[in-house]
Amino acid sequence: MAVDDTFEFHDCIRYHGGVYFVNMNRRELKTPLVTVDIIIRYKGGIVLIERKNEPAGWALPGGFVDVGESLEEAAVREAREETSLEVTLIEQFHAYSRPDRDPRFHTVTMVFIAAGAGELKGRDDARRADILTAEHLPDKIAFDHRRIINDYFRYVSTGIRPRLSE
Repeated sequence: MAVDDTFEFHDCIRYHGGVYFVNMNRRELKTPLVTVDIIIRYKGGIVLIERKNEPAGWALPGGFVDVGESLEEAAVREAREETSLEVTLIEQFHAYSRPDRDPRFHTVTMVFIAAGAGELKGRDDARRADILTAEHLPDKIAFDHRRIINDYFRYVSTGIRPRLSE
């Protein structure tokens, strides 16, 4: 039996030189949105931003990957847009994909660890940016970022990365 691997694309939306395929064979595509979050090491702590938009609270810098952009390019861009810092990516830390991690919609994020340089200033989606440590975290942290931050500090102190089942 032959497998039909051809697709008809309909209702395409052009975006920044790329294309979002809204319908394929007249079926609605439902897929998670891809995001990046960046743990920026800076002046003895990590950078968090206070969000301007809902969901409110503090968060790691990050955002959506644009069409035609790599995860790494998105991480560098989002860090600059939200914190004014130039970052050097050190490593991919972990992917987080629980369907309920973002109350707005299903997202999958790749978290990077980076080193920041320059003058820290909250911009774009960030009301402000600040340097925080494991001992001094705000009460209200958006999304699943408290879990990500706790995983990061555990990794720094023990060398143990998050497990896939966690």
